[in-house]
Amino acid sequence: MDKYRQAVELWQSYKIVSAGDLDKYLDSFRILFAFHSGKIENEDITYHDTREIFENGRVVNYTGSPRALFEQQNQKLCYEVWKGKIVKKEPLSIELVKEIHQVLTGGTYDEHRYIANDERPGQFKKHDYVTGIHEVGSAVENVEKDITELIAEVNEYKGKDVLKAATYLHARFEYIHPFADGNGRVGRTLMNYYLIINNHPPLIVYDEDKRMYYECLEKYDQTEELNPLYEFFKYETEKTWKKALALANGVKQELKGLSDITQSL
Repeated sequence: MDKYRQAVELWQSYKIVSAGDLDKYLDSFRILFAFHSGKIENEDITYHDTREIFENGRVVNYTGSPRALFEQQNQKLCYEVWKGKIVKKEPLSIELVKEIHQVLTGGTYDEHRYIANDERPGQFKKHDYVTGIHEVGSAVENVEKDITELIAEVNEYKGKDVLKAATYLHARFEYIHPFADGNGRVGRTLMNYYLIINNHPPLIVYDEDKRMYYECLEKYDQTEELNPLYEFFKYETEKTWKKALALANGVKQELKGLSDITQSL
């Protein structure tokens, strides 16, 4: 059995039915997801600060960008909003997309977007923004229609390849580029939301893998070829759940003993 299928079966064995179950099995995941998802687009974000925010609600001796703190506090708040909806298996909707964006980007819009462009968290873009080397992005007047059609298409999917549908959701969402800012964070969150409500494990797009991630998205933008991104998400799923699988299978991590350490000195 391949490692991806093992990760799916491990997740399904948890039989999650409550917010408490999510807290139990996503205890470390939620922090790592917040860190890596934020780090992909904001170099000021650190794991230590993210963990402090999630576990203690504060950061000590911080001298970095205030935006980085807002973004990670928003990630924590989004998880709290997200888990209640997951337990209810609330389907994807325009309202859910806007709510997740509002929570994730609250307090992070810069002066130009907020004042000059009159744009707000939780609202679709009011100006034409494009992204990537192929400059993709729906026109302002088409955003709501395009997102509505995407949501309907994914919600109606009844096939067995949930990850393929989640990959399509993410690729198309990023292609549409519906918001003035925060599209990556929202898109990765929506993808995991869809995976979990369909009884599949969420995944982390690791910061160290972001070059490959962007290349796969660019491949879709250029040719609509989904398979590279699909295979990448399989790889990231395996990476996300590697340690949990090892623990479940009773594989003990081998650490150096004192004699090994002293011999190397």
